[in-house]
Amino acid sequence: MGFFDGLRPGRAADFDSGNAANSIELTKRHSQVSLTKQDAANGHLRINLTWRMRTSDFSGGQRESLLRHPFKALRPPEVIGHSQSMVNVDLDLGCLYELADGSKGVVQPLGGLLGDINAPPYVKLTGDDRFGSGSGETMYVNLDHRDAIKRLLVFVYIYDQTPAFDRTHAIVTLYPSNGPRIEIGLDERHPQARSCAVVMIENVKDEILVRREVRFVYGFQGELDRLYGWGLQWGRGYKSKVER
Repeated sequence: MGFFDGLRPGRAADFDSGNAANSIELTKRHSQVSLTKQDAANGHLRINLTWRMRTSDFSGGQRESLLRHPFKALRPPEVIGHSQSMVNVDLDLGCLYELADGSKGVVQPLGGLLGDINAPPYVKLTGDDRFGSGSGETMYVNLDHRDAIKRLLVFVYIYDQTPAFDRTHAIVTLYPSNGPRIEIGLDERHPQARSCAVVMIENVKDEILVRREVRFVYGFQGELDRLYGWGLQWGRGYKSKVER
């Protein structure tokens, strides 16, 4: 069965299960949760990245506008969050993987390294959202093969011509096969950072642990690699142009 066969009618629950009504926020103080203990160390773990621009970026223009159109103050604060005419936003979701057999690599949009859900590395990125749509970017981890997985580092990086993290409000959400979703917000102010290690998923003595990282770096994947000792070789990558 192919990966997207699971998205056909009658199989969607395999990917979107979990209790969406409740959530766990991983913080500095409460930074770790066990998927094994909540009976969610199987099935497909969905990981989603969404972002929007902070309204403070537009405060100058809004201040003048509110004087002329006072009823605009009644709008929700993030109503212009996805306005692509104002700023070019392109955050990318990626994953460094290390398997139990020692093999290592990366799943990311650059280079078309989208992974595989039914074969190593058992991580699949569904595509590249270049414009901050409501659905964001999504990857899946096949925890039915958890014995083959040693560790996964989920990260977010900023592509060229994109504002720094302090101008975006980004959140990474994990949807396990059972229990509440897990949220990690990237709200710390690091104006010059270009990448962020968000969450580590590790198999520790047959227990699947999810640990908040949220470590910002000023470089790209190579710097995250050195920080966590992955040992891969990196080169500069580019995306092809797309029509809006």
